[in-house]
Amino acid sequence: MGAAKASNSKDTYLATAVTFIVIGALYLIDKLIHFSTIGLPRVMNKDNMLLYASICFLIFKRDKSIGVVLLGLWLVMNISLVISLLGSLSGYLLPLTLLIVGIILFWFARR
Repeated sequence: MGAAKASNSKDTYLATAVTFIVIGALYLIDKLIHFSTIGLPRVMNKDNMLLYASICFLIFKRDKSIGVVLLGLWLVMNISLVISLLGSLSGYLLPLTLLIVGIILFWFARR
């Protein structure tokens, strides 16, 4: 159990370090070239920092639960963006996706 916990801490430290590096690099690049002047103002949106953190945790941490939770929080916070990107499909696709994800999570919880 001790080796698994040490590995889990290392994964967490790695994912956190990479998240800080990515966000720091984005802030530095924004100070140099300003994303808004090149037509990318959403890159530095505060909500998207949560998205960047979730991606880093999904890539660098063996246990994907934190990354999935962060991604879910980002989706909930930006549901209007998700719906606008889906367009007319959102009327059916979003509820079906929520049902499928709920069923999968329920299945994993009952296993």
